[in-house]
Amino acid sequence: MIPEGLRYHTEHEWIRQENQTAVVGITHFAQDALGDVVYIELPKVGAEVCSGQEIGEVESTKTTSAVYTPVSGKILAVNEELRDKPELVNQDPYGKGWIVKIEMTHPSEVKPLMDAKQYGAYLSEKAD
Repeated sequence: MIPEGLRYHTEHEWIRQENQTAVVGITHFAQDALGDVVYIELPKVGAEVCSGQEIGEVESTKTTSAVYTPVSGKILAVNEELRDKPELVNQDPYGKGWIVKIEMTHPSEVKPLMDAKQYGAYLSEKAD
């Protein structure tokens, strides 16, 4: 199931907009494709990031995958709990498995991202 109320990036990150703040994580599809997550490289709090920029990595028992930011801004917070419990990304990718919070410099960057229905269609297209 793809949660409503979030926006989705083609690299399988999700974003939940909370005023000027974007909460970012990886989608269920991404965590499922990765398998058991064993380590997450988190960005530095205070770092300035640009939309589409790699901000970290997720390592699993199968592979390593980059995490990209769908929006530009400043890293306000990282999910410190993931340092000791990276498996939260597998268990609750849209909740406790969030990765970063970004203070957006251009909130309008959220608009072109996909909604749940569009992301579902995107995944179906990729599967064909």
